[in-house]
Amino acid sequence: GINSDILFKEKSNFQHFLNLYDEHINPIAETYAWCLMKNHFHFLVRIKEIEEITSTKKVLPSQTFSNLFNAYTKAYNKWHNRHGSLFERPFRRKQIDYDNYFQNVISYIHNNPVHHRICEHPLEYPWSSYLSCVSEKPTKLQREKVMELFNGLENFKSIHTEKVDCFAIESFLGI
Repeated sequence: GINSDILFKEKSNFQHFLNLYDEHINPIAETYAWCLMKNHFHFLVRIKEIEEITSTKKVLPSQTFSNLFNAYTKAYNKWHNRHGSLFERPFRRKQIDYDNYFQNVISYIHNNPVHHRICEHPLEYPWSSYLSCVSEKPTKLQREKVMELFNGLENFKSIHTEKVDCFAIESFLGI
């Protein structure tokens, strides 16, 4: 959030953002991991090639993210009687070319609430994709690909209990 302000004050804020994400981003990207914190969020996505995009509106990926943030900002400002920007710019993105980094970034994203001392294990935090990964419920998350990358659910769980070197990953990601 701009000036590290709160982005999500209530459960309904988190849910609305995820609904907008589903509407705007799922048509143009595959999502591998996500975590919504009160004043920031992380998403690990692969932007689809133009030919893969199923949306009837062919919009540039950068525009769809802008549309998501604008839609959320308008709703948030209305709910909380505020005006102006909600999100800091510029947004950071990093290309991840290696499976090892990919795996580490997923673990980092899921362990973000642990790193910020909100909980002791990602399983305890409701606003991340960790629960979707360990569940069998239908999801738009690329769960099968994530499990393949981690060589199965048990290894996924095991790696998520290991201490994450947040500083090394943040340095790599430029956070």
